[in-house]
Amino acid sequence: MGLDTAVKPLSTLHERASYDVADFAVPTGREEEWRFTPLSRLRGLHEGVAASANVTVHVDAAPEATVETVGRDDARLGRAYVPADRVSAQAYASFEKATVITVPREAVASAPTVVTFTGSGTGTAYGHTVVRLEPMAEAVVVLDHRGSAVYADNVEFVVGEGATLKVVSLQDWADDAVHVSHHHAQLAKDAVFRGFVVTLGGDLVRLSPSVSYSGPGGDAELNGLYFVDAGQHLEHRLLVDHSTPDCRSNVDYRGALQGADAHAVWIGDVIIRVEAEGTDTYELNRNLLLTDGARADSVPNLEILTGEVAGAGHASTSGRLDDEHIFYLQARGIPFDDARRLVIRGFFAQLLEKIEIPELRERVLARVEAELEK
Repeated sequence: MGLDTAVKPLSTLHERASYDVADFAVPTGREEEWRFTPLSRLRGLHEGVAASANVTVHVDAAPEATVETVGRDDARLGRAYVPADRVSAQAYASFEKATVITVPREAVASAPTVVTFTGSGTGTAYGHTVVRLEPMAEAVVVLDHRGSAVYADNVEFVVGEGATLKVVSLQDWADDAVHVSHHHAQLAKDAVFRGFVVTLGGDLVRLSPSVSYSGPGGDAELNGLYFVDAGQHLEHRLLVDHSTPDCRSNVDYRGALQGADAHAVWIGDVIIRVEAEGTDTYELNRNLLLTDGARADSVPNLEILTGEVAGAGHASTSGRLDDEHIFYLQARGIPFDDARRLVIRGFFAQLLEKIEIPELRERVLARVEAELEK
């Protein structure tokens, strides 16, 4: 498939959408959508020349869910999302098998469905996943990434009318891994989507969550937590495309950075189109710089094309630990290291509470605690 001219541009940073890799030039790093990404560390992903590797996909599904491994010709693939950059198009053109998870109409999943992606090499692998909730269904899905690989993939979340989907995507890769991924949620009338991204591992991770609405009443929340160590590049590029009346979105991403050349990038794009009257949206990004040498780039973008909105706003902050908070705790006999740890836990606490799976919440908290011990 070539350039899809019927698809509206997703944002000023994504002016075209196509399944065909040839429709996207090889990035040079001078493009706005690539200027923060160190292309030399992508190991050929943006050029399509990387050697192949293996990423296994294992699904521990809820009893109510159906899991299928399908070929490229399955009609359900690529229906909700058209790639908007070269790596995403390369992933779509290169995967061999896709995983399709379906929760049937009005079914309420009695347990989370856990999809584990495990890398076992330094070459490149490509993947595609579709999660489909039929009308009035409810489900929780966990995407757990681990091991070592160079991996590019696309994930489609298709949330039917009145359905509720909650997703936790955990990037807990080995230190040498590279992961470039696009997650797209398409919400039907009165659908609810709750996405939570946790990015802790990997050498370079560039994750692009996006949301679109195909009917009024859609409600999306995108939350994220990341901890960036010395030398890591963790990048999150969000897009919420409001093109339908009376829909809601809320974005809250928070990160902590420590060590030389620790680099976090957060781009938050929200578009409210002319036809999207009654939209209610807000986006927030907060970064906590724990040491010298760490850098956080935070760019919220809000484009409003109608005057009839219920609410629209954004905020971005990047700063160091509050000395007053540390002093307050030390004045009560708490040693500095413990005081620092308590302040950082408090910074993440409100978000962590939104992970409804207790063992997963504890796993994330333990990983954050381990980062603080470094």
